[in-house]
Amino acid sequence: MAGSGRDLDATRAWTKDQWRRALLSERRRVPASARFAEAIKLGGRLAEGRIVRRGETLCGYVPVGSEPGSWRMLDEVAALGVRILLPIVVGREPLDWAWYDGPDSLRPGPYGLLQPIGEPLGPTALRIADAMLVPALAVDRTGVRLGRGAGHYDRSLALAAPGTPMVAVVRDSEVFDQLPAEGHDVRMTAVLTPEKGLRQLGT
Repeated sequence: MAGSGRDLDATRAWTKDQWRRALLSERRRVPASARFAEAIKLGGRLAEGRIVRRGETLCGYVPVGSEPGSWRMLDEVAALGVRILLPIVVGREPLDWAWYDGPDSLRPGPYGLLQPIGEPLGPTALRIADAMLVPALAVDRTGVRLGRGAGHYDRSLALAAPGTPMVAVVRDSEVFDQLPAEGHDVRMTAVLTPEKGLRQLGT
């Protein structure tokens, strides 16, 4: 799982900020046609039912910009009878959560995000989730996740119920052997990519 064909020795000393700059630069070069194809594949992967099943609850998010996926993949999961919680950014506090009720239930939020307009349920609402989809710039084989650096998910994931599956969603080229880690990082248990689908991490 080397990811992007990068030389591990050449990146071993990179800081998180160096990784972020490189990964964001690469994401900006992904053409719209490729992002559309990835979104379709990710929707199909979610619909396979390996992450959540009918009657269960998924903490998801709406991909924005160059992030892989789209809100349509949420609709594919919802059509299977899965309930979906989406995050609401509240300053620097842990994320709040509200139910997803289709694309018309979304409104613009901070950082270009689309957020649900439903009643906020509080930061601990994610404890009812049977699984979580987590946005990431990259993830490594031990479960270390690299986010954008704002810290919203770092402050929120620790509130999840013990044992909740946490699935980072990235491109296949964004899975690496090793990323820089810090003591507060919450490890991902799996990764979902368009081509290889769901894979377990840290095993």
